[in-house]
Amino acid sequence: MLPSSHPALTASQQNLERKRAESQIPARKSGENSRRKLLNVVTDSRAKCIGCDRHAIVGNPDKAHVSTSYVERQNLTMRMNMRRFTRLTNAFSKNVENHAHAIALHFMHYNFARVHQTLKSTPAMRAGVADHLWSIEEIVDLLPPLKYNTRPKKTTSN
Repeated sequence: MLPSSHPALTASQQNLERKRAESQIPARKSGENSRRKLLNVVTDSRAKCIGCDRHAIVGNPDKAHVSTSYVERQNLTMRMNMRRFTRLTNAFSKNVENHAHAIALHFMHYNFARVHQTLKSTPAMRAGVADHLWSIEEIVDLLPPLKYNTRPKKTTSN
């Protein structure tokens, strides 16, 4: 092991060596996950459960139509179409409001503006909610006007 003042060590390595020497933290053993256990601190980014409510679900569903595959297919579609639902990407939402807007936009496009191969139309048209295939412009027109105009101005060509 090189001394902590050796020039070949980087600043972070020197800092780690100094902290180990000060607190008698044992050197990393081979096979130990240094990313998970660095200086005996576990970095866990999972959300903590703060409670749950138990309540009965009332109903009499037809057992022949009960399946989790519909929900799992919807979750897969969301993960494949929105990179913010996959791990280790830089396309995450920095706040919950942006996340909710992204999900709403995804489902609006998915149900109103995208022709599905098996349906040969949009789900909204098949359900009788829409009478035509929506364009992106129609979806954008649903947005409320901005408080501050940040949209680029349309230029007319002469």
